[in-house]
Amino acid sequence: MSDMLVKLYELPELAPVTKSLAEKGIDIRRAIAPEKHIVVEWVRRNFNDGWASECEAAFANQPVSCYLAVKQGELIGFACYEATCKNFFGPTGVAENERKAGAGKGLLLASLHSMRALGYGYAVIGSAGPKEYYAKMVGATVIEGSSPGVYKGMLSK
Repeated sequence: MSDMLVKLYELPELAPVTKSLAEKGIDIRRAIAPEKHIVVEWVRRNFNDGWASECEAAFANQPVSCYLAVKQGELIGFACYEATCKNFFGPTGVAENERKAGAGKGLLLASLHSMRALGYGYAVIGSAGPKEYYAKMVGATVIEGSSPGVYKGMLSK
């Protein structure tokens, strides 16, 4: 899968998205260190070991570079940035039964706005899955010739 590039200086506003999600009972917030074991295990169980490893790396950053979507005290989604590489967004995922409610958009925008606050003008979405989604949500464009990119030669089972 190819990487995608996002102009961080042209992001949609975050506040209206988080307000709409809050009205649905979904809170988008930064993870904190005592939650690491819960979040990493949830990512492993719902997605895969590789994403769990990247999530662990995000917890090593200060502040933690992982956002959570929480509904009624339960984790329903996550998004990491600066986990595998500086200025990279991902991995991110929402529980299958919670998709389409907007949590993914909230997680994406919260992460990208945090990257903008770090001083970046652009961000890379590493090995982007749903390219049409990222293009629609944040105007992301495919970086030609970027597959497998930084993941070239990565060990796997």
